[in-house]
Amino acid sequence: MMRRNQRIAKIAMALALVSGPLSALALGQTATGTILGIVRDQTGAVIPGARVTIRNVATGVVRETHTNAEGLYRVPGLIPGKYEVTVQAQGFSTEVKRDITVTVGAEQVVDFTLTVGAVTERVEISGGGAAVELVTSTLSYVVDANTIRELPLNGRDWTQLATLQPGIAVVRVQDTSDLRRNQRGNGIQMTIAGGRPSENNYRWNGISINDYANTGPGSVLGTNLGVDAIQEFSVLTSTYSAEYGRTSGGVINAVTRSGANEFHGSTYYFHRNSVLDARNFFDRASDPPPFRRHQFGAAAGGPLVRDRTFWFGDYEGLREFLSVTVISTTLSDRARLGQLSTGTVEVDPAVKPFLGLYPRPNGRLLGAGDVGEFVFTSGRISRQDYATGRLDHRFSERDTVSGAYFLDDAHIDAPDEFNNKAVSMASRRQGLALEWAHTFTPWLLMTSRFGFSRTMAGNGLSTKIFNPLLQDTALGFLPGRAVGEIQVPGLSDFSGGLGGVEFNLFHYNSFQGYQDVFLTRGVHSLKIGWSLERIQNNYDSPFLPNGRFIFGSLVDFLTNKPRQLSAQLPGSDTVRGIRQTLFGAYFHDDVRWRPNVTVNLGLRYEVATVPTEVNGKLANLRRLTDAQPTVGSLFANPTRLNFAPRIGLAWDPWGNGKTSIRAGFGIFDVLPLVYIFTNRFNRTPPFFMTGFASNLPAGAFPKGAFQFLGPTSFRAIFVEPEPSRSYKMQWNLNIQRELFPRVVATVGYVGARGVHLPLAYEDVDIVLPTRTPSGYVWPPTATSRRLNENFGRIAASMWNGDSYYHALQISIRRHFGRGFQAQGSYTWSKSIDTGSSTFSNNEYLTTIGYPYPFDLRLNRGLSDFDLRHNFVVNVLWEIPTPTSWAGPARWIFSGWQLGGIYQASSGLPFTVVLTADRAGTKSSQARNFLGQRPNLIVRPECRSLTNPGNPDRYIKLECFEFPAAGTLGSLGRNTLIGPGLSNLDFSLFKNHRIARLSETFNVQVRLEFFNVLNRTNFAPPDVTRYTIFDSAGRLVGNAGQLTRTNTSSRQIQFGMKIIW
Repeated sequence: MMRRNQRIAKIAMALALVSGPLSALALGQTATGTILGIVRDQTGAVIPGARVTIRNVATGVVRETHTNAEGLYRVPGLIPGKYEVTVQAQGFSTEVKRDITVTVGAEQVVDFTLTVGAVTERVEISGGGAAVELVTSTLSYVVDANTIRELPLNGRDWTQLATLQPGIAVVRVQDTSDLRRNQRGNGIQMTIAGGRPSENNYRWNGISINDYANTGPGSVLGTNLGVDAIQEFSVLTSTYSAEYGRTSGGVINAVTRSGANEFHGSTYYFHRNSVLDARNFFDRASDPPPFRRHQFGAAAGGPLVRDRTFWFGDYEGLREFLSVTVISTTLSDRARLGQLSTGTVEVDPAVKPFLGLYPRPNGRLLGAGDVGEFVFTSGRISRQDYATGRLDHRFSERDTVSGAYFLDDAHIDAPDEFNNKAVSMASRRQGLALEWAHTFTPWLLMTSRFGFSRTMAGNGLSTKIFNPLLQDTALGFLPGRAVGEIQVPGLSDFSGGLGGVEFNLFHYNSFQGYQDVFLTRGVHSLKIGWSLERIQNNYDSPFLPNGRFIFGSLVDFLTNKPRQLSAQLPGSDTVRGIRQTLFGAYFHDDVRWRPNVTVNLGLRYEVATVPTEVNGKLANLRRLTDAQPTVGSLFANPTRLNFAPRIGLAWDPWGNGKTSIRAGFGIFDVLPLVYIFTNRFNRTPPFFMTGFASNLPAGAFPKGAFQFLGPTSFRAIFVEPEPSRSYKMQWNLNIQRELFPRVVATVGYVGARGVHLPLAYEDVDIVLPTRTPSGYVWPPTATSRRLNENFGRIAASMWNGDSYYHALQISIRRHFGRGFQAQGSYTWSKSIDTGSSTFSNNEYLTTIGYPYPFDLRLNRGLSDFDLRHNFVVNVLWEIPTPTSWAGPARWIFSGWQLGGIYQASSGLPFTVVLTADRAGTKSSQARNFLGQRPNLIVRPECRSLTNPGNPDRYIKLECFEFPAAGTLGSLGRNTLIGPGLSNLDFSLFKNHRIARLSETFNVQVRLEFFNVLNRTNFAPPDVTRYTIFDSAGRLVGNAGQLTRTNTSSRQIQFGMKIIW
């Protein structure tokens, strides 16, 4: 028998070797869990050959195995849910442990100590699983179904709940504007253990659903619906095992609900209306702007064939009209006449027609009165439909299959910054996951999975014009085109007229699959797998089709002295079809070195092909000084030797399952995926021409500058030709302790170090400086020359970034029992890097460029997403009712339930910058893209650079001065800290259980309050307000102003659910 099993194992390994590269297309992460343990007698001796039976309580599906010679057993491939574990051995009483919870990707230890007796004698124990992690060094947390469906969720986006765990935070400076959000990822962006949002991997039923942006997937509404469809999800934050690839940050691993032997379901409706809401701090009217939301749906599941075939389905719809107060900065009435605070100027006749693009102020005048506020109510109309289904079937005791599918379709219409026009955005996401699991022997399991993920997303898809000037070609910068973008210091950016709105349209396909083998031999629990993913990214992303003028000051704008014109030239080809293939293989072994010590050993190999274009339309400069781009591959492959070891230890020092001391270390590769080059693939000659004309003559606006857009003004790209391997090292040391029954505390240190991280540079074609003891000094602009005078701009992607993260992470959790659960998480961390952006220097609202890209020490500072302190607590409480109460009193006072989420965190860092090139680098960029900063004035009152609680002048402008010509300012990157956050969401439910219909029938009435304390949580200033100096060194009128909040005012939501 032993030889036969060995032959089967060899055959299975051979099958995996052959079929792995062919049928495995995602990266070896499972959507199931494992139950394992050791069986002993009362003397502590192990019991080999004991029969272990594991039964899924909901479906009745049974798995069997036997303990090996070391008394160990292990059953992988279990779908998340409740289980019952039974152990039988000759000469011992049968022992049953109930209420064993298996979570996605987790390994639940269930040990047994059998007593002498007859097998017919049964000993039953409830909740016999270990409460602490005894097998793995991975830092992971599970958000269960009760938490997902019962806590108050603004927008019913289940991914928000990942932030309940330590080390995880939303990047509050994500660009969520409707005009720009699409290209940077629609979903909520999160930093996990100091990682960039683009380093995370989102998984649904075992397949990756990352999209073209590789950040947070989601609809154009910024949400991931399907709360009632998610069984649970886990978040892996540090030193996860070798089976996890395609990530160097965190892993969000969700699994949908499956049907059971009983028919269960729910139908629901949620309603929001502004008549119940409080005013936002920036609202001007006495009542809050109109807001109406209808959210509705149903979920159900049950058996097709009892104990064998199960189904589940869910639909959720959302219809919304959302109005918010928008505060833009426009010219004052006196400024329109040329009557400025610095003196009177004559408004150029060519400029006068463009003043009609800027509405007259209807709010306060700012600064010295040259600019003022234009306040209006922005009305956004949204629709979203989400549907998902799952089917599970058991062919035999050895073979099971499952399949799941989701469809998410959404659309938005929203106005621009001055209410001149409305633009539309849309998204359509689909996912398919198919899995087959085959059990060869109780010690050998093989699973195969195929997946397909598709994302269509676009912004600027159509435009509705409110101001007729936006379609007047007489105002256009290019022949036959309408007006383009205009940037003026102190004014809100004008985003362009008809055909000039930033447009992006993505069709992203990912074909995935993998194969994993699980083998238990003695003290070894082995996993081995191979994987393959094929990426197709078809997109169209024009750049400035109507052009963009940049002015150095308000005076320059009124007197027609433009600084720069940038424009895409006619005939440019912006459509690309990008292809890439990923391959990975791993080996992982959990070694039960001692009964109370497990060692985790793993090695992953992961390679990505260099991206290609289906029509060969890729080109770049091989050297920065090349006169022409070279058509062909962008760079040499740096991933061929990507071997990444992982090692960990879990130690139960007293052997009682109450304490676990864990440590881990691993290397995680940052693959050169297609999202890094989104702004590179289609923006270079000879297929694409964008001109950058600087030092324009007076009067060149609007028609006279186009003639200067010749070949020597074109934009080119440079991708580092021989990049180094990009990777992150992660490590942690933590202690878990079960303090009381159901109460577990975790305290740990978590660290990470990023090496050769990808960075995006908007222009490296600059004048080189001379280094002096006092810093870099640039030569006079009249005689200086850029690196490559053949082009007007060279955008670059290079792998030379570094990052550092250190954190104290604390979590205390009481698991649900007796109607109560609670969790508190605290993170004290610091994240430092030389740049936080991967593909663009406006990746976040506070991201800035590199004042001198060839010395990154000048940019070393806090990460854009550094959050020094973050505290989150959540509570669910089913208020008990005395059993002696009956009749009306019991009906009135029973069934009440409270829930809440409270978060308190410090602010995110940002930088103040200059409008124009004071140093004389001759860069084509301005403001945040340029990244040049003022001098910091060192004096006692400038120890803090902000005025907390003062939205009119949040930045201490008196602490900065205009630097001398030819030099860089002394202010460091990200030295200012934005406003902190304190927010409480609260819920009150009334459950009406109707036992005469069924034991589970419940009518639940819900009342949810978001920001119940109505605290104003200011957002940091935007780019037009942290750009504090114009080109002449004058403070701009709106410098340092806050105009937005990170959370809504208090909002109330009514809901009803019928649950059966």
